[in-house]
Amino acid sequence: MKFSPNDCTQKLYTYQVSYAQRELDPSRISVPMNYQIEAYAQGLNAPIGMVFTENGDMLIADSGLATMNPQVIRISNGSMEVVAEGFNVPVTGINYKNGLIYVSHKGVVTVVNPDGTKQDIINGLPSYGDFSNNRVEFSNDERIYFGQGTATNSGVVGLDNNWIFEHPYFHDYPGSYIILNQSNFETPNTLIPANSPAITGAFSPFGVPNSQQYEMKERRTLASGSVLRANMDGSNLEMVAWGLRNPFCMKFDSLNRLFISNQGMDTRGSRPIANALDELHLFNPGTWYGWPDYSEGVPVTMPRFSPIRGRRPELLFNNIPSIPPMPAAVFPSGSTVMGFDFNTSNDFGLINDIYIACFGRIQHDLSDEYIHSGVGHRIMRINIINGAISTFAINKSGFPEEAGLSRPTDVVFGPDGAMYISDMAIDDVEMPNTYLPNTGVIWRIRKT
Repeated sequence: MKFSPNDCTQKLYTYQVSYAQRELDPSRISVPMNYQIEAYAQGLNAPIGMVFTENGDMLIADSGLATMNPQVIRISNGSMEVVAEGFNVPVTGINYKNGLIYVSHKGVVTVVNPDGTKQDIINGLPSYGDFSNNRVEFSNDERIYFGQGTATNSGVVGLDNNWIFEHPYFHDYPGSYIILNQSNFETPNTLIPANSPAITGAFSPFGVPNSQQYEMKERRTLASGSVLRANMDGSNLEMVAWGLRNPFCMKFDSLNRLFISNQGMDTRGSRPIANALDELHLFNPGTWYGWPDYSEGVPVTMPRFSPIRGRRPELLFNNIPSIPPMPAAVFPSGSTVMGFDFNTSNDFGLINDIYIACFGRIQHDLSDEYIHSGVGHRIMRINIINGAISTFAINKSGFPEEAGLSRPTDVVFGPDGAMYISDMAIDDVEMPNTYLPNTGVIWRIRKT
């Protein structure tokens, strides 16, 4: 089972824990020769993203997953202060333009003005499920783009979705008119005490089956797994692409191409999908990227996607909106790709190469114990010319460590040419996905 900062509030509600700062040891982290890594800031809670202002200040988005009080924090001239707080949990991203701070949090995009006042410019986003609305990005024509995550893992509400107790009628919505195959899934009925099971169809609330063959579902502007676009003030909101499970981060490169990091489906729920890779996509308006029936451009009916336990995946759509594109790069299943940035310095290789944070995941082993996966928990480098990926920074053990990299969430190049990495708080050993305050870190990597 893969976890992401977006959906851990529906997995396990986080509580306040008194915990000291991490004892850090940068020597436990492997970086290439002639580079050094150091702690730039520590004692944070659960940092999810960063951005620099024009005067070199760093703004940090605290997701709120460790304290239930999300914040925007500024680091300026070595001092740290809270700029704004009181957002919905979780905050998923931050950006900055012309003195305004754009904060993405559950269901809402809020602007923080220079005087600290807040204004919601977009609200009512469908973020009650597994994944939320994510960080906004600015285009050259003064528009904002952002990703909207899905309600479920693969299109069917099931027992893996703990949010059904608070939002029993919530489900995924398509971004184009679709015709469904009559694929229904049986689970125990956890909402109503009954002897009969719950039968749930695709793109339907829990316990509501697809009652007829070739059932049509109409498109929604606020579609699940979509790319949304609006004016800078939040007006004229429109959907411009869909079919991405969790488009967590998107950024324009120097050639004005929009790249999107997307987290692949998991082996969980009523419709588990095994071995679905995480992806990096180029944005193309009007594109359907394949979710929930395709992964990295191929249908999930292929044998490689069949779970060890559970039935072989069937296609939910009788007709597909379009042929989904192949991604620009793919990452091992369980990487949980997060924030990324484009290299702008010769110190870090080819200009425009992408460095991306891989959060990693916690999963069950065969004895049903939680273990840390040996993928993710690192910074990857993507060759922008051929899509080849390589590891740039990783703990020497290959696993997350309290003294080293734990759960990287973002990578940003600063005005000094250094690489900055936000590292989520460590999780409680006995309660995975429960994050401990004061254990978040910002790392810095520089060429020696």
